[in-house]
Amino acid sequence: MGLRRWALWGQGPRVAAYCLVSEATAVVLALRPAPIVVDRRTLAVLAALLALGVVQAEAGRRVERNQRRMSKAPHINMTSVWTFAGVLLLPPALLAALVAGLYLHLAVRSWYRLLPAWRTISNAAIILLSCHAAQAVLRETGINDIHSAVAHGRTGTFAVATAVVTFFVVNALLVLPARREPGRTPVALFGTWSDNGLELATLCLGVLNALTLATLPGLVVLVLPQVLLLHRTVLAKQWEVAAHRDEKTGLHNAGGWRHLAERQLKEAKRHHSTFGLLMLDLDHFKQVNDTYGHLAGDAVLRAVAQTITTAVRSREDAVGRFGGEEFVVLLPGINQPETTAIAERIRQAIAILTVPQGQRSITGLSVSIGVARYPRTGTTLQRLLDAADTALYNAKATGRNKVVNAPDPP
Repeated sequence: MGLRRWALWGQGPRVAAYCLVSEATAVVLALRPAPIVVDRRTLAVLAALLALGVVQAEAGRRVERNQRRMSKAPHINMTSVWTFAGVLLLPPALLAALVAGLYLHLAVRSWYRLLPAWRTISNAAIILLSCHAAQAVLRETGINDIHSAVAHGRTGTFAVATAVVTFFVVNALLVLPARREPGRTPVALFGTWSDNGLELATLCLGVLNALTLATLPGLVVLVLPQVLLLHRTVLAKQWEVAAHRDEKTGLHNAGGWRHLAERQLKEAKRHHSTFGLLMLDLDHFKQVNDTYGHLAGDAVLRAVAQTITTAVRSREDAVGRFGGEEFVVLLPGINQPETTAIAERIRQAIAILTVPQGQRSITGLSVSIGVARYPRTGTTLQRLLDAADTALYNAKATGRNKVVNAPDPP
């Protein structure tokens, strides 16, 4: 395949340039002249980390496949268990060989999914740069490897902990420019708490890995069950969360949103507080599907979901998709004017929304919104939903693209 046909160029000039620069930097750092002593023990450590990394990847293949399907965040493949151990045990050149070997295996085993080579190479380069950053910080503290860390006691502990944090932060930051659409929310940018907790856990296991190889090498195989169990535990949590999520938009689905709303209703009754409820429906959505196709319609739904999420008050509010082009929003601890103001903010944001679709963009979207409020509009969830739905119908019937408040019951 010629250079002009590389899939990398399809990611745009910014991503392509960043990937090439980061890969070149990783290669230069790996090949830079440095006095190293490669003895049988060091080579045995490299071989052990490579072998264990391959075994873990194969044993956890099904779990990782499910995790990719369940998580919308950047995928974590847990190679840090082995690469960070390499940071503490191997010289830069052999550390580069470890990273290259692990990612070559990942590329070979994923050939059937037709993953572009540039993605695997870029991921390997970013991991290697993160490893070099961690090693540099480690050596700045006067600690060369895990043996030196053990000998220096508290100083060594601090140095290793600093290296862990360095790897974690550098890796998170280096990944962002390599993504065509980094995302707008913290979760889209850096992943969920579970994703980041998993990465930190793998780094900690990498430290224990290095300690084991430095003291009792034969026990290093005991790390494998922990890694696989950790991965399955995280996946189980993702399945639990996914059961309450809408696949298409990532919002709460109807059941998940109702669960949150019922809980909020109990809290409001207990503390004599208020909350607002919005019901939204995209205007003329069928025309989008008919004009641009259903895939474009799905893109519009995702963009609208993101717009609503951005317009509300972050974690305080719960945004859900009730089905089709209908959305609901729960606004705890808020009065009527504030509820109406948020609804209007959502309406205006959707009115100026542009959704890229191939060589063209979808514009001219609008939404009708019905507003209800506890306890003035109703004291049960169903009454609030009915009132908001009626207000939404009135908005549709009187011209669309407007916010209508449900009247107080007589």
